[in-house]
Amino acid sequence: MSAKRILPNGDEIFPLGIGAMRLPTKNNVIDKDKAREFIFYAIDNGVNFIDTAYSYHGGASETFLGEILQETAPDGEKYRNKVRISTKLPSWMVHSKDQMEFYLNKQLEKLQVDYIDYYFIHNVNLDSLSKLESISLFEFFDESKASGKIKNAGFSYHGAREEFIPAVDMYDWDMTLVQFNYLDNRVQISRKEIDYAASKGIAVFIMEPLKGGILADNLPAEADSIFKEADSSRSPVDWALSWVLNHENVSCVLSGVGDLNQTRENIEIAGRVPPNSLTDDELKTIRKAKSIIRSLMKVGCTSCGYCLPCPQGINIPNCFSIYNNKYLFEEKGGMLSRAQLNYFSMLSGLFNKPSNAGLCNECRQCVSLCPQRIDIPKELKQVSKTFEFPGFKYFILFIKRFGLPLTNFATKFFNFFKAI
Repeated sequence: MSAKRILPNGDEIFPLGIGAMRLPTKNNVIDKDKAREFIFYAIDNGVNFIDTAYSYHGGASETFLGEILQETAPDGEKYRNKVRISTKLPSWMVHSKDQMEFYLNKQLEKLQVDYIDYYFIHNVNLDSLSKLESISLFEFFDESKASGKIKNAGFSYHGAREEFIPAVDMYDWDMTLVQFNYLDNRVQISRKEIDYAASKGIAVFIMEPLKGGILADNLPAEADSIFKEADSSRSPVDWALSWVLNHENVSCVLSGVGDLNQTRENIEIAGRVPPNSLTDDELKTIRKAKSIIRSLMKVGCTSCGYCLPCPQGINIPNCFSIYNNKYLFEEKGGMLSRAQLNYFSMLSGLFNKPSNAGLCNECRQCVSLCPQRIDIPKELKQVSKTFEFPGFKYFILFIKRFGLPLTNFATKFFNFFKAI
């Protein structure tokens, strides 16, 4: 495809990259057949950048990619030779330069490669970068590039917008990875910070272009109607990806697609939206929809999962997702609303271990880990107040011990007489 963008290092990269953080799963492990299908489709249709990390899918993402990229494409070339591989050094797990070298060597082994094309230090802000600098992070990068184990060094940013430029100035980076979408265009970076990084010869890779899927499907009705009135043939995904791709100094957008249809759609969009191609009317349409979504959304969570695991076992992303959906889609019906029923079934402990918001003891371990700088304990209180009630724990326990067995018995009883 002819839509590739030229990075400061001279690499030609298709504007859409595959993010391997949210691969499809089956029985809580990667659904290899399904993931393999859409990843190979993407590569066969021009995508040449795949991003993963040491921690994705509990460490299984790198191993999976290492396995499938050894396979041969229809043209006879090995898939590994068709892509640039990106992965990340887990910043929270390294406390010395020796540990950095250990993890890099482990990742090379898991990915079954001699070198990594794009190597990021994962999940950093200005403070954590300063601490990593004190244990020789930059010397490690210099030596790893000199030895040929990595080709490009960058940082995956999860800090405040006002600290991004100082982070850029700390080292001679080749690239950065940062969250940017039409809802979060001033959280970690704005256009100003993107342009500054580009002026320093740094490629800018974008994560969360769809805000964890919030901007992809089932938008609030009023926002959806704004897009449909402007162009009924375009999906919310089209509008969201186009907005990011429209920025001339965006090098590549990483999308965590989960199936073949999503992959097809994203590739088609990325292949036809060059920089600075959106009209004033299109940008105005996006601003109007954004205003509606912002007015309804309660918590700016992207479900990235960096706040996990919670010491109390709370599924923080699911708590916020269900909470947001209640207001985004104006769900009513009290205990019979879809949001409340989802809360009961997914988080209350009715069918599995409790992971509801009311378990929070305000340890605040999650706060410093959140890329969105959300006051998570404060918001969890609101979630608990919305979906839980006095005696909630005992109500769930009663239903679990007596209600479900009684329902199962009644169902079997009914089916027995129905069969007679």
